[in-house]
Amino acid sequence: MLAQAAGRIKALRPPFRPRNRPRDAEEGSRFSAYFTRSRREILKVQRLRYRIFSQEYGASFSAPFGLDRDRFDRHCLHLVVRDNRTGELVGYTRVLPGDRVARTGGFYSASEFHMPLVDTLSGGVAEIGRTCIHPDHRGGAVITVLWARLARYMLENEVRYLIGCASIALGEDYNVAAIDQRIREDHLAPAGLRVTPRCRLAPMPGDAVAAKVRMPPLLKAYLRMGARVCGEPCWDPAFNCLDYFILMEVDRLPARYVQHFLQTGQAGVAERAVAMV
Repeated sequence: MLAQAAGRIKALRPPFRPRNRPRDAEEGSRFSAYFTRSRREILKVQRLRYRIFSQEYGASFSAPFGLDRDRFDRHCLHLVVRDNRTGELVGYTRVLPGDRVARTGGFYSASEFHMPLVDTLSGGVAEIGRTCIHPDHRGGAVITVLWARLARYMLENEVRYLIGCASIALGEDYNVAAIDQRIREDHLAPAGLRVTPRCRLAPMPGDAVAAKVRMPPLLKAYLRMGARVCGEPCWDPAFNCLDYFILMEVDRLPARYVQHFLQTGQAGVAERAVAMV
């Protein structure tokens, strides 16, 4: 199924361009998502990562030169979203393909979770991490364009499972208890697909029975893309957040995303994205 889907996508559209003129920009859309090897662009997103994680999350970590970077960066693929009107990089995530894990000694998520389930997954696995969106662009379009490109990456590279962490910043007044309860009710993976956090936070702050639940935009986007949460979260004191381990399967990608974003024309993608988020 994966090979056939990837073949259809490749037939519809040539491979993405790695330079600073992504095809989406040429076709007139507001935002472009593409993988970059540019040292300058990677430094820009490492600076964006530091600014968001330190200022918004209240993270306390050593970051020389105001850059958030670690030993995983050199082994990851770097996916950026660019605002084609300004040239600014406004969204980011990194991808660690499963065939590179031998170089890193494991997935980053293994530092927060006991995750033997990964060894039981049949098919290609990749991990996403350090996902962040510029605060001026969290209305939906940038997140959706980012996820659309990730979905296409999964199909083109026969990645059946995408894993990673979805965070709740503890300093942003989220009703964590209510979010956790909603996840347990609607998005929890079955028992055979669970992980165990290395560090727990108890009790969960907030009111679990609140009528309305405000979720962080990225976590909301993960769940709308069909991701499942594989158990209780890990408390990360360095980043002042709770991390949920998420699992996304290519077979569970919503049909509307495949239909709207994995086709040839990308003009107007931002407008369609806003309507879908």
